Amino acid sequence: MPEHFDTDIAIIGYGPTGVVGALSLAAGGASVIAFERDQDIYPRARAVTINDWTMRVFQSLGIDERIEKVVEPQDQLRWKTYDGQEIFRATQPPSALGTRNTKPRFFSIYQPTMEAELRRCAQEADGIDVRYGAEVIGVTQDDTGVTVTARDRVTGEETTTRARYALGADGGSSPTRKLLGIPMLGDTDPQLWIVIDCRVKRWWPDRDLLTFWSDKVRPVVDIALSAGHHRWEIPLKPGETEADFRTPEQVWPLLDAMGMTPDDVEIQQHAFYRHHVRAAETWRLGRVFLAGDAAHLMPPWAGAGMQSGMRDVHNLAWKLTRVLRGELDTAMLDTYEAERRSNVEFLTQIAVQFGRVIKQQVAPEELEAMNAVPENTVTPYEEPMMAPPVLDAGSWLRGEVADASVVGRMIPQPVVADTVGLMRRLDELLGNGFVLLGADTDPRTLLSAEETAQWDALGARYLTVRPKTAYTRGPDELVDLQGVLLGWFARYGVQAIALRPDKFVAASDKAGLAVPAL
Repeated sequence: MPEHFDTDIAIIGYGPTGVVGALSLAAGGASVIAFERDQDIYPRARAVTINDWTMRVFQSLGIDERIEKVVEPQDQLRWKTYDGQEIFRATQPPSALGTRNTKPRFFSIYQPTMEAELRRCAQEADGIDVRYGAEVIGVTQDDTGVTVTARDRVTGEETTTRARYALGADGGSSPTRKLLGIPMLGDTDPQLWIVIDCRVKRWWPDRDLLTFWSDKVRPVVDIALSAGHHRWEIPLKPGETEADFRTPEQVWPLLDAMGMTPDDVEIQQHAFYRHHVRAAETWRLGRVFLAGDAAHLMPPWAGAGMQSGMRDVHNLAWKLTRVLRGELDTAMLDTYEAERRSNVEFLTQIAVQFGRVIKQQVAPEELEAMNAVPENTVTPYEEPMMAPPVLDAGSWLRGEVADASVVGRMIPQPVVADTVGLMRRLDELLGNGFVLLGADTDPRTLLSAEETAQWDALGARYLTVRPKTAYTRGPDELVDLQGVLLGWFARYGVQAIALRPDKFVAASDKAGLAVPAL
């Protein structure tokens, strides 16, 4: 007799990582039961930004237009000193990943507002059951599934839920991680910071610029949030404690130093925190996975902490749902940590370096080296935070991962047309499955019978990209209206590529188009 399961996936924690995990899993046909110990959204604004990669994740879930309505484009940043000297100003280049209007690369958010919209999206999705006020007190597993024990925080009633797999997305203090006995490795900076969240009462000059007040003693992050909110993040000086800033009146001198007055803003709330550079020893134990802050913590300077969690679960979801459907071997689940840990470590180091710049801990020659343009590169140089994402060696890929290789790169997303002229962003015509794309070539002509059978077993589609100066010849074709895709193929010297559901290139004709080995 088949074993009974209450759900496919149990998600522990229902912050942004948990919600996007639920949406991603449900989009792949999995059922989800989520446990959240609190009844309401955490009221403090923690994360402050999302970028075009994250927005592309939202697009794959069909919610990007809704999220764009509650966030705001952010396209300039600057460094300045307390005496008013502007050290540096930068304007972000347009996005290559294709947000709805194709331009913004970064967006300012007010996390409680965006999180509420994410939850509303999940409420409308099929297959997601959320149990608020349920605190998980036990996670046990065996060869076939996971048993989650939860206690209602009001009634004290305990329930058990049987799932095929479980996901711990329950924050930096993750009870799930502790129940599994997985240690958190790394360091915490002893420096205490105060975060001041305000409501804007009137506009002031250049309020929309992300400003870093560069100073060795009191560096500050000064950032406009969406929905009329603004935030300052300020380190306490030696000898200062939380007791010195208990009330808004005690906090005001910090804002006054940056020219703010009660006519400009109203202090809503403030909190204290320390920066962490930590990661769980492993992100998977059997049938239980960790994601987001439960798996890794980084300083805030790169604006990548919350986003990394959402990318974690999106990476895991397309693999896990296909494993559940029997389309992929369970060994595919081992690629989750291999792929995501390296990207998190990369962004963590960027955050650490940004922090050193803000604190004026970087010598001029080191800063010059950080900004140096590599020679003889195929990929157009971009500042690392702005560069399109790339997977590295050890990922589910076939072929070399290098500057001159297309493998492991996320494909750009221009507006293209189908064979009858319907114009859409690329992903809307690709869908969320495996796709082989040929540059003015039917990719099937480059495959052996065995390779075709491998991709057919994964439900792959085969599409030809034509230039807009040519005729289309069949239904499985796209027109490269802007020359972006065919130029991208030419840059890396490839005729065809195989795309994963997350829009990363899994293989190309240079190294062979067979399905990558596990």
